[in-house]
Amino acid sequence: MRIAATQRLPGPAWEELPELEMLEAWPPSESLPGVEALIAVVVHVSADELDLLPDLRLVANYGVGYDTVDVAACRERGIAVTNTPGVLDAAVADLTLALILACRRHLVESDRFVREGRWQRGWAQPELLGRDLAGSTLGLVGRGRIGTEVAHRAEAFGMHVVHHRQSDGLTLEELLRTADVVSLHVPLTPETHGLISRERLSLLQDGATLINTARGAIVDEDALVDELVSGRISAGLDVFADEPNVPERLLGLANVVLTPHVASATVETRAAMTRVLVENVLAFIRGEPLPNPIDR
Repeated sequence: MRIAATQRLPGPAWEELPELEMLEAWPPSESLPGVEALIAVVVHVSADELDLLPDLRLVANYGVGYDTVDVAACRERGIAVTNTPGVLDAAVADLTLALILACRRHLVESDRFVREGRWQRGWAQPELLGRDLAGSTLGLVGRGRIGTEVAHRAEAFGMHVVHHRQSDGLTLEELLRTADVVSLHVPLTPETHGLISRERLSLLQDGATLINTARGAIVDEDALVDELVSGRISAGLDVFADEPNVPERLLGLANVVLTPHVASATVETRAAMTRVLVENVLAFIRGEPLPNPIDR
């Protein structure tokens, strides 16, 4: 069976895959007949790419989010899609808390303050005064596996945690009005695209912090940039609407912490993601039920 991958993955499980072909470029420059399984790593897989893989029967996506894969187009062609859920929850939650701390306690600004030689007085620097996490309110937009892990960590810091999801909890508008920190933990779907709109961003209280480790397009990015430029709120952003492109106006702002989509970037987590992906591919090769199929 011919298996192709867009990138080599970390971890010992990778060596268990047989007859693996590394693609030199994505999308491929020509048709690749015979490829039955595609390991997709941070690439878009749309109908146009699928047309170049006429014998494809599996797209194994590296990551829990699969918004870069046209699942409907795959379904029309009888192609299964899998992802790697569960194993990255803790790492994403850890980075979420790191961004909260960095924003609320001005950690990046403080680091720059020292490196640039601006620490000329004692430790009482009024421009670096942050806000306590203990006693503040964290509003979770979505409380699935990752959101729940974030809640556990936040409660350990003494934060009061509230949440919004469609089935229960506060309305989104109530959450945005009342939370000191808002953290996004929903998948990118047609329903959540632009969920945090300009109007909803305006509901955030002055001094609030928005954290996004989910997907950039969940937020109206232009509206968010306007709010950050105004200085009214702060933000910790690990994801952006048009990655790897980041709005230029953000780059010089002290009230935003930027990271390059690294929420799952730990040695242990990436190896575990590879293990899950490999198990999906091996099940496909053996003709067994797929452990993590995407069925919507």
